[in-house]
Amino acid sequence: MDGLLWAICILCLTILGIMFILKKLDQPYLIAYIIAGIVLGPYGSGVFTQPDEIEVIGEIGILILMFFLGMEIDVPDQRSLLIKPVIAQSIKIVLSAAFAFSIGYITELPLKSTVLIAVLFIFNSTAVVSEFLKKHQTLKTTFGIMILNMLIFQDLLLAPVLTLLKVWSKDDFSFLQIIFPVLVCIAIFFVLKKIRNVQEIRLPEFFRTIENDHDLQVFSGLMICLGFGLCAETAGLSGALGSFIAGVIVGRVKVFHWLEHSLMPFKVFFTTLFFVSIGLRLDLFYLYSNFRIILLGTFFVLISNSLMSAVIFRLLKYPWKDSWYGGALLSQTGEFGILALSIAYKSGIIEYSLYKAGLGITCLSLLLSTIWIAVLKKIIEKKSVTDINR
Repeated sequence: MDGLLWAICILCLTILGIMFILKKLDQPYLIAYIIAGIVLGPYGSGVFTQPDEIEVIGEIGILILMFFLGMEIDVPDQRSLLIKPVIAQSIKIVLSAAFAFSIGYITELPLKSTVLIAVLFIFNSTAVVSEFLKKHQTLKTTFGIMILNMLIFQDLLLAPVLTLLKVWSKDDFSFLQIIFPVLVCIAIFFVLKKIRNVQEIRLPEFFRTIENDHDLQVFSGLMICLGFGLCAETAGLSGALGSFIAGVIVGRVKVFHWLEHSLMPFKVFFTTLFFVSIGLRLDLFYLYSNFRIILLGTFFVLISNSLMSAVIFRLLKYPWKDSWYGGALLSQTGEFGILALSIAYKSGIIEYSLYKAGLGITCLSLLLSTIWIAVLKKIIEKKSVTDINR
């Protein structure tokens, strides 16, 4: 028990110290969590030695984060805000595949490794992007909803990607594993379409008794959030998507107005653990030995993802200012990329060296993307001011 308390206290102290620095630099606190994981991980000071265990607990934070996101977002009434994200993400998939196969051809990588690189390009971090949108108060704008819907579409793609990895690893496979998730995705689409014009969902009077009982509020909220996530996982989709749908529905039930207050501490704690686990996975010795290829790969991901996304937004008739900002937001590879890497490595699809390199690039892109977004945003704003003055 003493060892556990020491580890938790050191973690809190480390995060607090980094947070004070980031607050002065006007940077998001997600950086603090990842850096703390790097410093305290098995390849750093060794305070924490089991990153897998912390990651499993931390994934609950992603479910709660997506649940809160669903509560806050408005399902768009305009058809364009539903169709444009699908078009944008489809174009990005094609461009990501082209980039990946170009890299695979130049470096003579096997087909499976090339496809996995394409997967890393496709998935962005919903957690990082949504936090930036909220921080800059653009989450509920037309452009913010467009980007968020792209991220939701990415989450829907997780099911077929994981199915593909299972097929290649020669696990037991049936077509039901593909058909059933597709049917669930169609059902989710119709649910969102049905409730987008509903101002309030009314529940029986019994649920009003929860308003005055804090313990009932906490466990009812967790049951709704995690229960929908479990249902989505069982259907072959991501648990994060299930929690998001739960948040969208609950956000239209006024009886549950207390949920945000009751679950906020859980959101902060578990989300922190998830990003700490990302830092714990970074092998500093491997990064040091291969820092040139890791840094080159990281900046290639940031720059190419930014350019791809900016061009896509511009093709959809968004102004260059919004296009470059959107490109910066979608510059990193996301948490689902880490999941795909882990499954591919454990299934024997990729070698250890590619797994370590992919993990290092993914983690560094998450860490550096926050700085990348802030820098590009300031450049865009400065240029806009200059153009106005002219």
